[in-house]
Amino acid sequence: MTRNHPHPSRRTVLGGGALAAFALTAGTAPTAQAASTGRTTPTALTGPATAWPTEFPLPDGFLPEGITIGERPYAYMGSRANGAVRRTDLRTGEGGTIYAGAVGTAAIGLKVDHDGLLYIAGGAGGTARVVDARTGRLLTTHQLTDTTGHFINDVILLGDRAWFTDSRDSVLYGVPRGRQGEVRPLPLSGDWVQTPDVNNANGIVATPDGRGLIVVSSQPGRLYHVDLGTGHATELTLHGANDVSDGDGLVRIGRTLYVVQNRQNRISVFALDRAARSATLRRTITDLRFDVPTTAARWHDRLYLVNARFTSPQTPETTFNGVAVPL
Repeated sequence: MTRNHPHPSRRTVLGGGALAAFALTAGTAPTAQAASTGRTTPTALTGPATAWPTEFPLPDGFLPEGITIGERPYAYMGSRANGAVRRTDLRTGEGGTIYAGAVGTAAIGLKVDHDGLLYIAGGAGGTARVVDARTGRLLTTHQLTDTTGHFINDVILLGDRAWFTDSRDSVLYGVPRGRQGEVRPLPLSGDWVQTPDVNNANGIVATPDGRGLIVVSSQPGRLYHVDLGTGHATELTLHGANDVSDGDGLVRIGRTLYVVQNRQNRISVFALDRAARSATLRRTITDLRFDVPTTAARWHDRLYLVNARFTSPQTPETTFNGVAVPL
């Protein structure tokens, strides 16, 4: 496990002007503290924002997988084709590429920090990359695993680390968010079941108290509470649902957990108990525009998702898009 480049401090890289550049220009967004801890407070989308588009195109052959939204109304989406990152203005649906990626790389899950740094899961390449969302400059590449037998899939920002899942191994990786520190592997134990040859650990969020993590295992579809100190995983007891098969991206708002079930073309909405040890299904969200949505990100009272279209040909001519649905 190595780091190809020293991780620059966020303040050094972006300077004081970056915070001004990312200041809120429309409505009320989650605070910087919420962005860094994974805690958010629901807000209402009112006024002209209700007329914002609920569908936007992506380039043919983009192969989207992950999506993240920061403190301004811009969605960042990663490409499985070449690791590129595209930014779309939620107000207009228009966008462009901010990071070109490279042949042989991928951008799977991603999260944007409150100071404009993108943390990107590199899939089968075993990497975690950090890109300046303002300039599109690659800042750091962490080689978390070997390039065979692993798949770095998703990421959440919590405290001073970005936590990455590996769908093919029972280990989480904590990448430092500042200049100092080393990558911290966190082997999973307890109730965790690692099934060979399928995607296990996938989406990841912080627990409501910010002291642990919730991880979804896509097959056979389980949710786990992970202790950050020990890696001990406790399977959540589900009420109203047998499993969360094909569970992919997770979004948590307070004690409400949204589980994107990609090939099921639905989002299951669960209420967590206070200890985040059980989850009760409250409802499901479906939409005729869903075409194997993988991950979601929240802006005010909407969830924005990308359609990965895994059941369609994955060619340079395949069309892709993103859609928004009410919370």
